[in-house]
This record gives sequence, structure tokens and C-alpha cells, in this order.
Amino acid sequence: MVQIKRICCIGAGYVGGPTCSVIAQMCPEITVTVVDVNESRIKAWNSETLPIYEPGLKEVVESCRNTNLFFSTDIDSAIRDADLVFISVLSNPEFLAEGTAVKDLKEPDRVLIGGDETTEGQAAIRALCAVYEHWVPKERIITTNTWSSELSKLTANAFLAQRISSINSISALCEATGADVEEVAKAIGMDQRIGSKFLKASVGFGGSCFQKDVLNLVYLCEALNLPEVASYWQQVIDMNEYQRRRFACRIIDCLFNTVTGKKIALLGFSFKKDTGDTRESSSIYISKYLLDEGAKLFIYDPKVVKEQIVYDLSQPNISEDNPQRVSELVTVTTDPYDACQSAHALVICTEWDMFKELDYEKIYKKMLKPAFIFDGRRLLDHLHPLLQEIGFQIETIGKKVTPARIPYNPAPVGPRVPPTEPPTKKSKA
Repeated sequence: MVQIKRICCIGAGYVGGPTCSVIAQMCPEITVTVVDVNESRIKAWNSETLPIYEPGLKEVVESCRNTNLFFSTDIDSAIRDADLVFISVLSNPEFLAEGTAVKDLKEPDRVLIGGDETTEGQAAIRALCAVYEHWVPKERIITTNTWSSELSKLTANAFLAQRISSINSISALCEATGADVEEVAKAIGMDQRIGSKFLKASVGFGGSCFQKDVLNLVYLCEALNLPEVASYWQQVIDMNEYQRRRFACRIIDCLFNTVTGKKIALLGFSFKKDTGDTRESSSIYISKYLLDEGAKLFIYDPKVVKEQIVYDLSQPNISEDNPQRVSELVTVTTDPYDACQSAHALVICTEWDMFKELDYEKIYKKMLKPAFIFDGRRLLDHLHPLLQEIGFQIETIGKKVTPARIPYNPAPVGPRVPPTEPPTKKSKA
């Protein structure tokens, strides 16, 4: 078996940097070189301020940098000297979650390695297994052919996205019937065959992986003449888009069917808490739908900088080829209370813990009346009695909170069933 002494990783981004840093720490006898054409990114990896933030990553890098971990732009030399080359570790798909990447690498559920079913391919698989066996139990290392490996990565994210879209579809039904989607999720999650993870209804999934991987799956199915399979997985994306648009329409409906010229405070812009990543964030699309209707948005996020928010909202598919409207209708604030000053509504789009601790009595006094809270993350469930006592009109995902609110009646599809009555059974012919 080939013994690995030198590893080269091409790509110093979110995956390559952390993965090879952990390999270097766990395998001190192996020299790991991470290369990239981006000079500024390599300089950052060699500095005190790493180009990405992950809890524990800085400590990992500093423990082995310039000992057996190196970051370089000399790609040719690194490839020539290497026994094993990772191309953004695509030869062994990653299953990392932002915020827990170092933990995921050190304590993985599984390591998946795919390769050709040739003598050389199997030798390469065994060599890479030997690297991971430094710290990963053998029973957690799965070896497959290349197609199985790559499809496993796409399918894992597709299944997770599917669960989110599934519970979000049920949230719409809960709002129409008077059920509570949190209660439904708890009930079905206690079934061991289903489990409770990824059953949190919200304004939709975001991030760099879920949509990309589902669409890759759709593309593959279309290319391989499997239109029914492609259509099935496309529905996961369509439902995510429906949930975002439905939430925005609900805001408009409750604000007397117009938000033109109205100030709306939008709290949270990253795609989830504990990260500054805004890629495919639902906040971007909800902002778009409200801007399309002429709303004035005051946006606050504790980790996303103003430049990033302006950049995201100025993209042609978001700004409707009119980036000027961002400077006219969007204000980015550094204080959540300032965002709520004289606002008609407060919209929670990201589940930052700090939003649970805000002084909502103070916020209510600052807002125009009637004052609305639209909770897109079910973050304030425990505060509903207090918020109603203060005077807020509350709207949330998958539950009716305020019976006396302005009614939200989505366009009916087929015969309507009274919301308080269960559907009648059809008699058999």
C-alpha cells in the first residue's frame, strides 16, 4: 500500500482549508500543503486573521502551521511533490455544517471515500483510508465507487432540504386549519422512523449547499432522461420558494394589502444564526418581495456588514435591474431598536438568540400602531402572551396567534373546508 507522506489540497476555501488543517493536526507525520490562485486568501491563511471563521479553527491552524501545514500559491510544486492530491476534497465528499465544521471533521458521523474500481483506484482508496484511520474508527469509513460517493453527497443534502420543505408545506396547512406546526413536528418526530431533526418550520432554507445540490440532482436527472425524478426534486426548491413568497404576501396582506412607503424593520440577514454567511438567505428574497411593493426596509444583523447586504440586494435578479432602489429604500442599521423606530412592522428572518432578549415594550413604544411582529423563525413563541399584553399583533409560521387580526386568506385551490371542521370522508361508491 502506498504510504502517504505529502498531501496537496487545491482550494483554500471553506472546505479545503479546515479539512486539511484538521488532517495536518491529526497526522503530524504527514506534510499538508493547501494551495490556491488567490494570493490574498493565502496571505490570510498565513496571518493572524483567517479568511473564514469557524469555532476552534484558529487554534487548529496555529498548532501546526509552518510545521506540517503550509499555505501557498505555488500550485505546480505542491502537486509535483504530493503523494495524494485533493481537489477541493471532491474525491471524498464533505458533510460539514457552518459553525461546527471543526467538530464535524474531528468527530464525523462517517467518512465517505469513492474511487475507480481499478487496481490503481482501489490502492488510492486504501491510502486515503489510512490517513483518516489516524483518528476515525474504521467502521465509520465507507468506501464506494466514484458515482456512489458523489451521489451520496448530493442525496444527503437533498434529503435534508426535502424535510425542511415538507414541514414548511405542513405549516401552510396548519395556518389554514388552526393546527400548530410545532405540535405536529413534535408528534411525528417522536416516531423513531422519522426522527425530530430538520423538522423546524421557518421562512425556508438557505446557505450555499442545499439549493445547489438539489439543483445538481435535478440537472443530472434531466440529462439522464429521468424527467419524473427531476420534477420530484424540483418540487423541494419550488416549495422553498413558495414558503418565502407566502410569508412576504402575508406581511403585505396584514398591513392592509399595501406596504408602499411603509417602514418595515427586518431583523436578521444571514441564512442562519451564528454565521455571517448570506448565500441564498431567505432574508434576501423576502426583502426582494417587499421592495418590489415599495416598502422601506430597515435591516439589522449582528454579523453581516452593510456592504454585504447592499451587494446581495443589488444583484440583478433581486433588484429587478434597478440597483438604485436599494439606496432609496434600504437602510442598514447597527442597532435593532433604531431599525424599529416608527416602523409599521417588525420581521424576524434569522433566529439570532439576541432577538429573544430585546426589550419589546420599548420597541412597541417606538413603533407605529397597530404594531405587527412577523416571526419567520418561531423564535418568540414563549413571549406571545407578553407581546399580546403589550399590544402587538403577532403573526408566525404554522400557527394562528392573534384571532382578531386582519384575516389572511390565501387564494383557494379547490373547495374550501371550514378551518375548524375536519374534512368529511367521501362515501364509497
